[in-house]
Amino acid sequence: MSSTIRKSIKSDALTRLAQAIAVAVSATLAGCQSTSHVPQTDAAHTLSTRTKQKPIWLSEKPSPLAAQDVWERMRQGFQLQDGLGVNPRIEQQRLWFASNPSFLQGASERGSLYIHYIVERLEERNMPLELALLPVIESAYNPMAYSRSDAVGLWQFIPSTGRYFNLRQTRFYDGRRDITASTIAAMDYLTRLHDMFNGDWLLALAAYNAGEGTVSRAIERNEKLGLPTDYWNLPLPAETQAYVPKLLALSQVVLSPEAYGVNLNPIANRPYFEVVEINQRMDLSKVAEVANIDEDELFQLNPAFKQRTTVDGPQHLLVPTSKAQLLTASLSTMKPEELISKRSLKPVFEGADDGELAKLKRSYRVKRGDSLTQIAKANKVEVKDLQHWNKLNGRDLKVGQTLVMRDTSKRSTRTSTVVAANNKKQTQYKVKQGDSLYMVAKRFNVEMQHLKRWNPRVGQALKPGQMLTVSSPR
Repeated sequence: MSSTIRKSIKSDALTRLAQAIAVAVSATLAGCQSTSHVPQTDAAHTLSTRTKQKPIWLSEKPSPLAAQDVWERMRQGFQLQDGLGVNPRIEQQRLWFASNPSFLQGASERGSLYIHYIVERLEERNMPLELALLPVIESAYNPMAYSRSDAVGLWQFIPSTGRYFNLRQTRFYDGRRDITASTIAAMDYLTRLHDMFNGDWLLALAAYNAGEGTVSRAIERNEKLGLPTDYWNLPLPAETQAYVPKLLALSQVVLSPEAYGVNLNPIANRPYFEVVEINQRMDLSKVAEVANIDEDELFQLNPAFKQRTTVDGPQHLLVPTSKAQLLTASLSTMKPEELISKRSLKPVFEGADDGELAKLKRSYRVKRGDSLTQIAKANKVEVKDLQHWNKLNGRDLKVGQTLVMRDTSKRSTRTSTVVAANNKKQTQYKVKQGDSLYMVAKRFNVEMQHLKRWNPRVGQALKPGQMLTVSSPR
């Protein structure tokens, strides 16, 4: 066979083979779902058009499920853990948290009202979610916390810094205690410090504790001496030396609580409270009554109203999400006077003439920290009588208010009956670090007003080691 014929045969065979391969490839592409971009022949295009298979993008990753628990959501947003390594200052603080699990448990229980809100605000700014633990360090998540330096609230603003960030402070309202306003102010302050120290969060946190001037001077000193200027090498006050390690250690405990013997109760990953707009003055006790909200819980959400009356503050209230709709509907139908406790300083002594009134009448000027229970006990009268004589619907008092009372030496046996009832099944509770009256009352399932009545000498702020008398709930 000539070479020309052999070449022709081979050429025909190769052509037929190529056509067969093209058809086979076209059929494969039409039947399989792939992401490869292979050029198609007319036959392949016809087959793929006829089948119209929807491609599956194998490179796509399934989106992570939303965290059901706020703790898990926080862990996903931690940003300060990289590159820490073994650090004895952090280890020392971590050992303390592991040895005192009740502190974190108590703080998280108090913080369960606020922490979801704080996490959401941090996420909006792409800030490290470790910062949601800063109120644990600052105030143990107690909005009523007060320090020796006159710092107040969850974020512990001193008066001057609070005013700088528009947190007003009057006789009736303290913005440093306002949950939402103080949180926004704290994040504004931390963001400003973060920018001031060139994006270094550890230096920003140190400045939040000690002041930007203190940190700046420490940096200048180390620069002059040719020393490192990172947080770990700065000569800072002892409190600030421990401040940042505390937050980092606490974050590590939250990352793996079981490893440190800490039990973190789940906190639902949903808002605990809603903002309800108001357009008039109202007493929190009346609002609680209208919306069927525990009065002390309502005050925990609105602690900035120092007299429990919406004076001098924002025209809104924070209320539990489950009660917001009921409150909104109730406010739309109620008269303004129905939401204000009517008080009068005039005594009402029915059945007594002027001479008898002059003999029996006494008066008392309310001081800061006083309560009706304390005043009644000191003057050996009943709280209900004190309310009746002064036309008080609730237990709220104003500093400087004058209360009148009468001699009750011929009281009925009702007093002894009440005392006997209160003495039933009394137990003693030793106050732990981070406890508050609200948390103790909640733990024993009693009303906070009862707890105050059983312990008249105890103020709002508790001290570790104090003994409280607790009776069984009625």
